[in-house]
Amino acid sequence: MVRVGIVGIGFMGMIHYLAWQRVRGAKLVAISTRDKAKLSGDWRGIKGNFGPAGTQMDLARVRRYAHVAELLADADVDLVDICLPPALHARVARAAFAAGKHVLCEKPIALTLPDADAMRRAAERVKRLLLVAHVLPFFPEFAAALKLVQSGRYGALLGGHFKRIISDPLWIKDFYDPRTVGGPVVDLHIHDAHFIRLLAGMPQSVSSTGRLRGDVVEFVNSQFHYGDGGPTITATGGVIRQQGRPFTHGFEIYLERATLVYDFAAFVTEPARTPLTVLSADGKVTQPTLGSDDPLDVFAAQLGEAARSIKKNEPSAVLSGDLACDALRLCQRETESVRKGKPVRVG
Repeated sequence: MVRVGIVGIGFMGMIHYLAWQRVRGAKLVAISTRDKAKLSGDWRGIKGNFGPAGTQMDLARVRRYAHVAELLADADVDLVDICLPPALHARVARAAFAAGKHVLCEKPIALTLPDADAMRRAAERVKRLLLVAHVLPFFPEFAAALKLVQSGRYGALLGGHFKRIISDPLWIKDFYDPRTVGGPVVDLHIHDAHFIRLLAGMPQSVSSTGRLRGDVVEFVNSQFHYGDGGPTITATGGVIRQQGRPFTHGFEIYLERATLVYDFAAFVTEPARTPLTVLSADGKVTQPTLGSDDPLDVFAAQLGEAARSIKKNEPSAVLSGDLACDALRLCQRETESVRKGKPVRVG
């Protein structure tokens, strides 16, 4: 049994709290938050752009700590689940490793590559696992696409296009501050950067154009260069200033003998959706049967992978710190390309 303590009870902390209840072989034993109301179970003020609304929670069976250090000192906690603002990830993760804990950290791994590297080194020193909660590969459409590509069933990967666009997240304080949350590229587009890295490996360079908002890129179009014979991959991500479509994402993935298509847009009225569709070389159009798209089931699958990794004491192929560092590096190179107005080598 993997015993879990959550640090930080905001929207994502609440989602993790609910999702851990659905994970076999794991038990949520503790939470930590400085908010007295949340410690008492009053989560009614928590807001997000998917899933259930905040409500009154029964925390009678969960140990509650006002300070992170108290949770880290709890001998019954095996895995520290960090759901704090990104600026705090590195400091708390390093303290957790020093306390002998494994760490699952919400994305992005950190806001800077030096901080991300410090987290990896800290994990290596104490022989504990650093897992980063990039959830996109666990959404049914993305999980199925990844499996189809990796199976080779339809031949080699030729290219693809990915998009992730939201309305202005007015409920997130400091969203556009590069020192606390990181902005749309690091907080939002990083999902697709991570998936592209998982799907196709690291590109040689990136070419990006975009729109700046203060010190961060608000909207970006990127091309990932893989060299001669490599796939042709592009991505679009960021914020639009029309609140009528809070969220949209999707992809077209081009293989030698098939194209995979998926699109979802959450409008304030009715959502619009193109289910995962396979256009095969023989002219057939099929829509595979997928698993549950309940967001809590998706997060439970991700957390279940983290628990499996801890129980077996082996890195996860999807949640590894190395992959998360690569995703952050891609986002930083894309931002650099926007600022310089020219292609940038990934390195």
